[in-house]
This record gives sequence, structure tokens and C-alpha cells, in this order.
Amino acid sequence: MSEKLKVGILGGTGMVGQRFVSLLENHPWFEVAAIAASPRSAGKTYEEAVGGRWKMSTPMPEAVKHIIVKNVNEVEEVASCVDFVFSAVDMTKDEIKAIEEAYAKAEIPVVSNNSAHRWTPDVPMVIPEINPEHLEVIPFQKKRLGTLRGFIAVKPNCSIQSYTPALHALKQFGPKVVVATTYQAISGAGKTFKDWPEMVDNVIPFIGGEEEKSEQEPLRIWGKVEDGVIKKADAPLITTQCIRVPVSDGHTAAVFVSFEKKPTKEEILKCWAEYKGEPQELGLPSAPKQFIKYFEEDNRPQAKLDRDYEKGMGVCLGRLREDTVYDYKFVGLSHNTLRGAAGGAVLVAELLTAKGYIKAK
Repeated sequence: MSEKLKVGILGGTGMVGQRFVSLLENHPWFEVAAIAASPRSAGKTYEEAVGGRWKMSTPMPEAVKHIIVKNVNEVEEVASCVDFVFSAVDMTKDEIKAIEEAYAKAEIPVVSNNSAHRWTPDVPMVIPEINPEHLEVIPFQKKRLGTLRGFIAVKPNCSIQSYTPALHALKQFGPKVVVATTYQAISGAGKTFKDWPEMVDNVIPFIGGEEEKSEQEPLRIWGKVEDGVIKKADAPLITTQCIRVPVSDGHTAAVFVSFEKKPTKEEILKCWAEYKGEPQELGLPSAPKQFIKYFEEDNRPQAKLDRDYEKGMGVCLGRLREDTVYDYKFVGLSHNTLRGAAGGAVLVAELLTAKGYIKAK
């Protein structure tokens, strides 16, 4: 790519917005050209607007410190200086739907980390290694919006990435019943231990809305594009529990699964080891070289040791064994703020760029 695409970050001062800023430092295809946030942050430099709330482990990139933050509601002004935007705004669901659609109608592609448009029928919700064909719905969405280049694409919930890729790699055996319990890091709530001290030495057995997402979103990912919309799959039957645990980053899943045609353990491990998708075939900048890694050790994967596998963009699995009620059980782990959030959205944008959906103006 001769010239980098100019990127805007909507909601750039929050935790996910900060992660986008960090990930895009020195990105080979994209550069941050605009940061937009709430009216109270507008007019300040990015460094001033974030203040003491920088939550990344690496320093704030020098290149963004003096960018003047724009008002996210002034769509035309932000749109005038970018080729596309990442959305990480912190608003109500209806407000997010409206603002993302406003940017799309201003002819700006929107790659969203938010959940608001995940069930809009003609908006693709993509894990690039699993369902890149869902991008084919974008022309139908553009027709509805009346746009030439503007559209919305989203990435799915962070928790499902710890087990959905493992199941997808085994689709040939027909997973039919899945029971998953996710143990989710506090960064999934945009928190650190410093600002959520009550999570130290604690487990909270409820995360609002998370179980519905974890049960239904994989079915949309496994759905098909029909008549200009995405029709969700009917199977497998998935039931989940989602629990908040005192871990900084990394969502772990304990998974039980039964199949239409039960594979051998060796067949499962072979499928996981050999699985790759379009990001690997295209050599996208953020793509993990080895998407799925299986650990033979009984005490792996561990969030602290393994969440940064492939720069946080890979999926780690372990403890595969036969079960007395279901066919098999295993443990999965993914980095919730990298693969599960901003990193996953950057990979979606790379795929959209490689396939010609995102171009320079």
C-alpha cells in the first residue's frame, strides 16, 4: 500500500479507544488522522482529554498526543478528514445505532467494536478467519443506506472468541450441543483493579446481557447471506454462563460439546492445528500466523501466561478430553481487548481493505 489510509477513532478517549490508538501506532496500512469523543473532550489535545486515565501498559504514542479531539456528533467535520472510522463510542444502544449510521451515510465506512448493530440484518458481524463471506452483504446495506462507499461492519462479542473458533474448526463433525462457562476479565467492563477494587479477591456470577450474546452470536456468525440479509444458523444449541473473575485481561471458557458424528481426539487436534482462514492466506498485518494453539500441559492455557499468544490475536486451547455426559470437554482462552475487541476490529478493517471495501477517498 503506497499511502496509508486515514483513520478516525470515535470514542477515542475510552479504554477501547485507547487500545485502538496503541494498536495503530506504526500500523503499515492505517494512520490515525482524527480522534473524536464527547463534547466535553472536544477542543482539547488528546493528551489533555485523556489526562490521568491512560490505561494501556505502553506509553501514549507521541503522534497522537497533540491531535485536537473533535466532537463525535459533528459528523461532517470528522468525515472530511478520514477514509474510515473505528467506533468505540460509549452511548446508549439507540444513540450508537444512530451515530454509526450517520457516519455511514456521510460516506465513511464504520468498523465498530460496539454491539448496537450486531443484529442489523444487513450488517456483517465478522471473525475474519470464520465468516469472511458475510462481507458480501455490504452492497445490500449500501443500497438501503443510499451510499456509494459508506457502510457499517462489526466484530462480535469478546467472550465468544475463546470457544467459537475451536468449534468452527470442527464443523465437519456437526457440533450439536454446546455448554460453555466463560470466566471474563475485568477489562471487558472497561475496568482496571485500580478503579474497580471490589473485584480483588472476588467473583461476580452475572454480567448483564452477556449470556444472551454468548448463546446467539455464534449462530449469526455461522449463518448464511440470503436475500440481502444474514440468516442465523439453527444449530448447535448453545447454553452459557458468564462470570466476572479477578483477572486483568483474558477471557477463559470451559466448554462441553456433543457432535452429530463424534470425532477422535486425534482428529480434533489435527483440525485445530491445521485450521487457517483468509487472514492467514492473505497475510494481513494483524493476523496470527497460527490461529489456534493447543497446549498438552494439564494446567494450560492460563490467562497470565498465554493471553498474549500471537500478540493477543491467537486462540489458546487445552485440556481436551472425553466427557461422561457430552462427547468432549476443553478449555479455551482469548485476549478480550485484543482479539476480542480493538484488535479484532483492526483485523476486520484489514480484511475489508484487502477485499476493496475500504479505499482512500
